[in-house]
Amino acid sequence: MKKILVVLLSVLLLVSGCGKKKSEDIIKNFTAKVNDTTSYTLKGNMEIYASEEVFTYSLEVDFLKDNFYKVRMVNQTNNHEQIILRNKDAVYVITPSLNKSFKFQSDWPDNSSQAYLLKAIVNDINNDTEQKIEEVDGNYVIESSVNYPNNPELKYQKVTLDKDNNIKKNEIYDENNNLKMKVVFTSIDYKAGLKEDDFQLEDYISEDDTSDCEDETTCKQDTKPKCEGSNCSEETGALENILYPLYIPSNTYLEKSDKVSTDTGDRVILTFGGEKSFVLVEEKVSASDEFEIIPVYGDPLIVSDTIGALGANSLSWTKDNISYYLAGNDLTTLELLNIGSSIGNNNQTVSKEK
Repeated sequence: MKKILVVLLSVLLLVSGCGKKKSEDIIKNFTAKVNDTTSYTLKGNMEIYASEEVFTYSLEVDFLKDNFYKVRMVNQTNNHEQIILRNKDAVYVITPSLNKSFKFQSDWPDNSSQAYLLKAIVNDINNDTEQKIEEVDGNYVIESSVNYPNNPELKYQKVTLDKDNNIKKNEIYDENNNLKMKVVFTSIDYKAGLKEDDFQLEDYISEDDTSDCEDETTCKQDTKPKCEGSNCSEETGALENILYPLYIPSNTYLEKSDKVSTDTGDRVILTFGGEKSFVLVEEKVSASDEFEIIPVYGDPLIVSDTIGALGANSLSWTKDNISYYLAGNDLTTLELLNIGSSIGNNNQTVSKEK
């Protein structure tokens, strides 16, 4: 009987050891595949789940070793395009339709998990000593923790690889196992042959070329972008509707609403008082005649369906040709994000003034 138990125990240990080694090999091979490339280009689609809304982007990423990145995101609902560019000079968030860019002196993307960047995904997997791996429908699914300091609700990821260690999908979940973000990778070229010249800010600075126009004035008028949002007027630059956040921290209320006129139109300043006081500024914006670079101390951050700029106690973003600036010394980063994400075209109610 003892001999039988010893044999069974040996078999179990052998099977367990093989399973562990296979898991280690899968992670090792995927890590090597990502780390061995000097440049890659990938395409895919990203979905962000916020309350009952789903925001969908098409996604293109270029990477060159030594931290050169170019991430192009196009919102599939309104075709709004933005580019995150990192080169040797700085990190930029470019909005071509406005001829503007935020400029960051930031450690992005190394200071946070990134659901669509291969190096960040690999780092999260290897940094978690308790990562799990299982075989599902002929693929391998690796579960590991993530690190989103600007959005602590995000807790873990599930990375799906095929039998050849090609990444197919990455899903990000909160602590309640709710899916918050999903990236589906449709193609990856690990031998893209990119160079530093492919990551120049100048590539996105449009030139005022009217050589094909018989009437220069008409040409410039025809190419001026239109106000896209239902809350602004193309003719007057006026904000037709004031948009209020649906999420407001407890014991916080609207104190006053002020409207002032500027050279470009209306500016609305909403002041909230209480335990978590903050200010929200809304203003119509249009494309600059010359490319404008706005310095920001902080990091790029996705705010629902656009990319904004997160500062120490502030959040700035643009949506439907309306710029938003949210600031409050008493607000956490998560509260800034929740307030900003709750502002939409149909949100026309707010806590009453006290």
